[in-house]
Amino acid sequence: MQRLLQDLVIEQAGRRPESTAVVCGASTLSYGELDALSNRLARLLQDGGCQPGDRVALLMPKCPMAIVAMLGIYKACGIYVPLDPGSPASRLKKILESCQSRWVLTAETATCVLSEILEDAGWRKRLSIGWLDESQPAETLHVDFTPAALAGYSDAPVDGPNRPSDPAHILFTSGSTGVPKGVVITHSNVMHLVRWAATHFSMSASDRMSGHPPLYFDMSFLDVFGAAAVGAELHLVPPELSTFPNKLAAFIRDSALTQWFSVPSVLNYMAKFNVVGVNDFPALRRVMWAGDVLPATSLIYWMKRLPHVTFTNLYGPTETTIVSSYYTVPGCPDDVQAVIPIGCACEGEELLVLDESMHMVPTGETGELYIGGVGVVRGYWGDSERTEAAFVEHPYRPGERLYKTGDLARTGNDGLVYFLGRRDSQVKSRGYRIELGEIEGAVNALGGIRECAVVAVPVGGFEGVAICCAYAAAAGCNPTRVELRRELGRLVPSYMLPLHWLALASLPTNANGKIDRRRLLDVFESSVTAATGTA
Repeated sequence: MQRLLQDLVIEQAGRRPESTAVVCGASTLSYGELDALSNRLARLLQDGGCQPGDRVALLMPKCPMAIVAMLGIYKACGIYVPLDPGSPASRLKKILESCQSRWVLTAETATCVLSEILEDAGWRKRLSIGWLDESQPAETLHVDFTPAALAGYSDAPVDGPNRPSDPAHILFTSGSTGVPKGVVITHSNVMHLVRWAATHFSMSASDRMSGHPPLYFDMSFLDVFGAAAVGAELHLVPPELSTFPNKLAAFIRDSALTQWFSVPSVLNYMAKFNVVGVNDFPALRRVMWAGDVLPATSLIYWMKRLPHVTFTNLYGPTETTIVSSYYTVPGCPDDVQAVIPIGCACEGEELLVLDESMHMVPTGETGELYIGGVGVVRGYWGDSERTEAAFVEHPYRPGERLYKTGDLARTGNDGLVYFLGRRDSQVKSRGYRIELGEIEGAVNALGGIRECAVVAVPVGGFEGVAICCAYAAAAGCNPTRVELRRELGRLVPSYMLPLHWLALASLPTNANGKIDRRRLLDVFESSVTAATGTA
């Protein structure tokens, strides 16, 4: 029998109510407390008029009460819409408008951005704000969901009409038109992944798992519900630690984490600052990453220092529910230019490398990666045009859908799938087709480089594009552009050498911890225009 996401916590509360569920600094919640508080919040929402299917937004920092809010929304049969407290009010308004939410559960730390949203009188009438503040306009309905305020509500189980096929949450990602896209993910989508992960990685109640990504990032759902599925402890990583690699290492060590899951930039950052000792983190058993490519240099660093740990590359777009494929590295690579595959499909998933005619490409040849199976989501909230463009019919099994990832890939002779970069990261210059990801991999393999990103600025004419590289040097190193170009010339053809270089203390990242290539592209566009005199 299929279950809902909140059932994972309900079951753990019934078996082991005193066991720790969530830890964040000095704040902790047991499974019993998590279940009881979320039941009370669900009743508060229902008493306030929340109906099944209502979109309920959450605007608050990562903390145990944010997990309570998530579960309370599910139990009230609402659809959870996580918001980034660091986003500008204008973007949050677009998201709230898109999903037609009239509920925002928030914390006092988000009052500034919330005040900007409420400057519009129409929003005051539409939103129910989830914390008590008498200074806010009277037209806004206020509810307080602190533990003390929730004490007046029953913590008895909450029954609702939700089904596994119903939406659990809507995650908004960047849209090419400037309007965020809302990916609709169901309870069953996430439950399939959680069941697979718990079994495949032999997760258990003895695990102490990291919660590094922000809650509005899809990776956080594997952390939250992977822990709940087995009754493990979820240790939320304070966001401020991410800029201090030595503090991140101390967090893993002091929390005795058994599992670490993050974007590769975090692992790369810690490796470049050499904060991991030999045989460090004795409790750690698993390191997993997703969302970007981890350079072999960083992987080698980690694997040489932590021979007792297994390392797994996970791959999957938000549109296919976080993870669609996996590859556990069998041994430490001996080549700094080694390419780590994204591996094979998770149970119930399917990876297809197709050509432009939707036919399978031969082994070793490049095609576009399509994903099918249990993780494929419904589509984009209220946007049938985008949904139809991204979700297409399976060429071999009519009636089934595939998600068109926009990623280039190939299948190797070993039967594993290799990620080759974004389709839009393949450029043509002087008649040559060039993968920007290949250049990045070569730059990352150079000594003295901590991190890098390669982008291409359109310039027209025979050149087509100007290849540009932004980089941050490793501690104690100061390679010149001439030196980098000379060393890189030993790894890639001359037509792949960047024309423009930019040295930075650190590369800019977006809210999800990924390198912000859009920002770098804007910077390079200005410099290329100035250098060429083009408008």
